[in-house]
Amino acid sequence: MRLRWIGGALAAALLAGCATVPYTDRRQINFISPAEEDQMGAQAYAQVKAQNKISRDPRINDQLERVGRRIAAAADRPDYHWEFTVIDDSKTANAFCLPGGRIAVYTGLLPFTRDDAGLAVVLGHETAHALAHHGAERLSSQALMSLPLAVLLDGRSEEAQQLIQSAFGIGVVLPFSRKQESEADHIGLLLMAKAGYDPRQALDFWRRMSASAAGAALPAFLSDHPSDASRLEKIRREMPEALSAYHQNALAKCL
Repeated sequence: MRLRWIGGALAAALLAGCATVPYTDRRQINFISPAEEDQMGAQAYAQVKAQNKISRDPRINDQLERVGRRIAAAADRPDYHWEFTVIDDSKTANAFCLPGGRIAVYTGLLPFTRDDAGLAVVLGHETAHALAHHGAERLSSQALMSLPLAVLLDGRSEEAQQLIQSAFGIGVVLPFSRKQESEADHIGLLLMAKAGYDPRQALDFWRRMSASAAGAALPAFLSDHPSDASRLEKIRREMPEALSAYHQNALAKCL
């Protein structure tokens, strides 16, 4: 009887926490409300900025702001608190977008992005994680498997804060799953195309990242990502849809 009650309670929790990912319509488990997710994102972003050296290079900041605003417009979330920060850390090739549109890019990633289109690949991918609520999904999975949700939402606990930061892609303690990474690739490709950047540039960016990982430590941005060959093949399959969005955006500007 007790096992039956537990099973019923678990089924009810799963049903209550079921959500749909935008663009892909994948069903996901997410027990965290948008307000709670936004609050955690704001706290994590403030901590990251306080704990790291922020770049004041006007050229780099202008580029991030310029590309970031175009990706934000394509994301069509005026309710997000879009903010863009460059972290001065040449040894870290990483970036993240927290709930609410709070974005940070480490300077160590810029040699791979090279130009606006390359940066758009990164920002589209990271923004996709936020739009798809991947961090909240991971925290919900953690709560379902082992930790009470109250612990995860406890912003006063150092352990909870570390888990939250990891869940939202800050560091590599709790990397995104390959399913989520592939989903972010797909959504990110559409976002950069809608923002007016040629999605074919994504192939060049991922080839550069792949080459950097050969015989060296894996860059944080590639942690737990799909294999290079499978990623590139999947992007090629999705390219017609992205190119359609790209051409539609170009046509709209001409009308």
